[in-house]
Amino acid sequence: MTASHLTSLSATAKMAAHLSYGRVNLNILREAARKELREFLDKCAGSKAIVWDEYLTGPFGLIAQYSLLKEHEVEKMFTLKAGRLPASDVKNIIFFVRPRLELMDIIAENIASEDKMHPPRDFHILFVPRRSMLCEQRLKEQGVLGSFINIDEYILDLIPYDGDLLSMESEGAFRECYLESDQTSLYHTAKGLMTLQALYGTIPQIYGKGECARHVANMMLRMKREFAGSQTQILPVFDTLLLLDRNVDLLTPLATQLTYEGLIDEVYGITNGYVKLPPEKFAQRKQGEGGKDLPTEHKKMQLNSAEELYAEIRDKNFNAVGAALSKKAKIISAAFEERHNAKTVGEIKQFVSQLPHMQAARSSLANHTSIAELIKDITTSEAFFENLTVEQEFMTGVETDKVNTYIEDCIAQKDPLIKILRLVCMQSVCNNGLKQKILDHYKKEILQTYGYEHMLTLNNLEKTGLLKPQTNSRNNYPTIRKTLKLWMEDANEQNPNDISYVYSGYAPLSIRLTQLLARPGWRSIEEVLKMLPGPHFEERQQLPAGLHKKRQQGENRTTLVFFLGGVTYAEIAALRFLSQMEDSGTEYIIATTKLINGTSWIKSLMDRPEAQTP
Repeated sequence: MTASHLTSLSATAKMAAHLSYGRVNLNILREAARKELREFLDKCAGSKAIVWDEYLTGPFGLIAQYSLLKEHEVEKMFTLKAGRLPASDVKNIIFFVRPRLELMDIIAENIASEDKMHPPRDFHILFVPRRSMLCEQRLKEQGVLGSFINIDEYILDLIPYDGDLLSMESEGAFRECYLESDQTSLYHTAKGLMTLQALYGTIPQIYGKGECARHVANMMLRMKREFAGSQTQILPVFDTLLLLDRNVDLLTPLATQLTYEGLIDEVYGITNGYVKLPPEKFAQRKQGEGGKDLPTEHKKMQLNSAEELYAEIRDKNFNAVGAALSKKAKIISAAFEERHNAKTVGEIKQFVSQLPHMQAARSSLANHTSIAELIKDITTSEAFFENLTVEQEFMTGVETDKVNTYIEDCIAQKDPLIKILRLVCMQSVCNNGLKQKILDHYKKEILQTYGYEHMLTLNNLEKTGLLKPQTNSRNNYPTIRKTLKLWMEDANEQNPNDISYVYSGYAPLSIRLTQLLARPGWRSIEEVLKMLPGPHFEERQQLPAGLHKKRQQGENRTTLVFFLGGVTYAEIAALRFLSQMEDSGTEYIIATTKLINGTSWIKSLMDRPEAQTP
């Protein structure tokens, strides 16, 4: 990439530095995305206003800040909404949108209500991640297709979220694949993996488990055949690709995550690397002021490994976070005490040069201490403990075959519906389905308490296999649990020696499969793999001549694990733990269609989620 491609503002470069610290430099991917964005903006000569599909602003923020857009004459930014476009004296209006029919109707309305008295403006549309014939047809029907000078696509498949994490942020992927039999997101996944191979070399080994994994692998191999002539002559960075269907492990996302980052996501929700927190804990009180005038704005914080302390504690079990924070506090105050020992000019200069870093560390510590206190209020509550106890009973196979009194009590108290659905689905998954009588009882209770409009949601959960009647086949879950050691008594939360620490005892099935693939290999668990849904397979990709990687003694393998249908922060923590284990021999990079937790996942399957807001 030439120097001119890298002349974006240093602030942006600094913001992305953490992407290049890991085993694989994910900044290469981000730079490629930025280069394409610049090229498109330069096609529209003159001043510009961007009209954003609101859903895209978060993911785009990870690729390019406003500074980059400004360098390319973007003067205004608006959110796409019905009616008239806001007044602005720019030459170009560019719509950045997902290919959705309802958005085309809004664009058509925007264009139709343009002021005829005004000098005409040039319209452009950029579809993310793909152009769509259907959308263009809709614009044609609305009589506005001819108004566009450029109709283009911006292929934003895999977005780097951190030094070892990529996400497509495709919010409907699981629903589309398992409910609507729509494979668009799988096609985007295959395309995203082809882009990745163009930048990082062909991945020689592909393993997979599940129907969707099989589809993606087939599409990749087909695309590779079609582009046979244009193979990249790059030494492969990845040794292995593992494609995993979310429905191979439906249990893990239903469980409450118990890592620091997982709990932040469970309680507040992390969106595009940011979390919004209640303001009262972060108020800057001035001397002499009482408790008046506390801020009412939520505090928005960015969460990634660029922040040293966060990188250190994010993947710990929450019960180990307190000790880590107090240890950090001691180190920081000792560093500040050093100023008394600085006597010579040289020593004072040395201390002053370290001050900005120390002050940043102190403010980071204050923030995370506040977040940890907020979360501790929840995790030490009786309600949290009772819920966790029931989850752990289900996971260990305690009374999964009868109506659970705790669930009944929660329904009677009208607890949030999603909480109920997570528990009932968990019981069903751990019992390989529920007896018809029990399933009908739960359904009746839920519909009578929360409303009959949720019938569709219950049907959706049944179609995806999350909540289902027991067939005559026996319950395989206990066998799977024992063979794969999914439950570890006395999991060490402070100094973990196994991935089960992320759920205080439960080892995520998806990550056990990943761990066993690396060593001793899946042949050792053939019987269990057959009990899990979908085929398992292995494919080899021919590397261009002379590009075979010679591994140095003791050099780790690099595996890209791609979760089709979503992954949780606790699973990511478990993979990071495996990467850091002395004898694991493998480093993991994680990719997914979407970062999820149990709540956002169930919400994506609800047919009237708006009826869900309290």
